Amino acid sequence: MTVTRGLEGVVATTSTISSIIDDTLTYVGYDIDDLAENATFEEVVYLLWHRKLPNKQELEELKKQLAENASIPKEVIDHFKMYPIDKVHPMAALRTAISLLGIYDEEADVMDAEANYRKAIRLQAKVSTIVTAFSRIRKGLEPVEPRKDLSFAANFLYMLTGEEPNEIAVEAFDKALVLHADHELNASTFTARVCVATLSDVYSGITAAVGALKGPLHGGANEAVMKMLTEIGTVENVEQYIQKKLENKEKIMGFGHRVYREGDPRAKHLKKMSEKLTKLVGEPHWYEMSAKIEEIMNSTKPLPPNVDFYSASVYHCLGIDHDLFTPIFAVSRMSGWLAHILEQYENNRLIRPRAEYTGPQKQKYVPIEQRI
Repeated sequence: MTVTRGLEGVVATTSTISSIIDDTLTYVGYDIDDLAENATFEEVVYLLWHRKLPNKQELEELKKQLAENASIPKEVIDHFKMYPIDKVHPMAALRTAISLLGIYDEEADVMDAEANYRKAIRLQAKVSTIVTAFSRIRKGLEPVEPRKDLSFAANFLYMLTGEEPNEIAVEAFDKALVLHADHELNASTFTARVCVATLSDVYSGITAAVGALKGPLHGGANEAVMKMLTEIGTVENVEQYIQKKLENKEKIMGFGHRVYREGDPRAKHLKKMSEKLTKLVGEPHWYEMSAKIEEIMNSTKPLPPNVDFYSASVYHCLGIDHDLFTPIFAVSRMSGWLAHILEQYENNRLIRPRAEYTGPQKQKYVPIEQRI
């Protein structure tokens, strides 16, 4: 057996959902640049689940289904109100809420394709409501009910603030959702597929995926980026701060990626949006600091930014709490997780790799009285 730590470079399955080839990311063969500039998030959801872009009728039907299933059970809201709010990270709340949803879904353990698709609709529809409801409850506010006349992106921002968002905010958030929707066999997606490969249910697969995304080496990076920017404070402090980090061999969050060598193709779209939004809200220093950090990293490593780096300042300028950055990642990636779960069910094989044993050999049991 050949051991590959972290399964780097190992091809574990075939998929028709997304690909990363020569630093180009595609969803079902569509270049991410094309989709980021032209597609809505709802179109991308349909594309990932059906392997084709929807026509007008199909898109309207998906929007209707998402709108009709966006409300969450009162029991989930009541559960949030029982939490020690000041000690619970939103990702922990999301992980628990997804699992809880399964208890109230009568089809949770019905495993035919039609039932699994209906569960996918419900999960994608409800994830925004879960994240925004928890955000408001921990601030002492009541959740805002979703509206059926708003897009997926607009509805999230509306439920978060209670106010209808402007077009620029909706455009920025929708673009971020498109860019984060899927990313081949990333850690959380692989986790989801491993889970449902045992023929466990969709809710278990998504709960497992959320647990994997919670880690700072996966979904938590953009929250860490914003923490870094806040610590730096001003453009003038950037160089000294980054150089000290590099001298101490500390990781600069938001840079580098396991599967990209020349750079993450998603980053440039969020960089443009960061520049636009930071100027709009009168806080251009967030973008200027980010651009300066990128310049230093390119000249010293070189290590290009990934999708998390500029998404941090974009979300900040949308007025989103920093610890909600990773749950928002989950709101988008829910579409990809569900696509992969449905694909795994279609042609399932239990995922069971091996491990090379490196411990002691040929030991003999010793009675406890004789042990030192």
